[in-house]
Amino acid sequence: MHYVYLIESGLVSDHRYAGYTDDLRKRLAEHNTGKNVSTADFKPWRLRTYLAFTSKRQALAFERYLKSGSGHAFSNKRLW
Repeated sequence: MHYVYLIESGLVSDHRYAGYTDDLRKRLAEHNTGKNVSTADFKPWRLRTYLAFTSKRQALAFERYLKSGSGHAFSNKRLW
């Protein structure tokens, strides 16, 4: 399976991150140990939402959408 996930900082309540992975538990652990440079300053992270896709292509396209302007609006209204 391929996952698009939304995590929220436990340090700064309004800091959020959307990403893609094929191993959700491992990826969340990487965020919480500081292995991701863009999220290291805001750990600990907690998983808020994830969506599973059978197609990697579809998952990556959805992640790209969530990082767009209209994707931010969609996720704020429907996923958080």
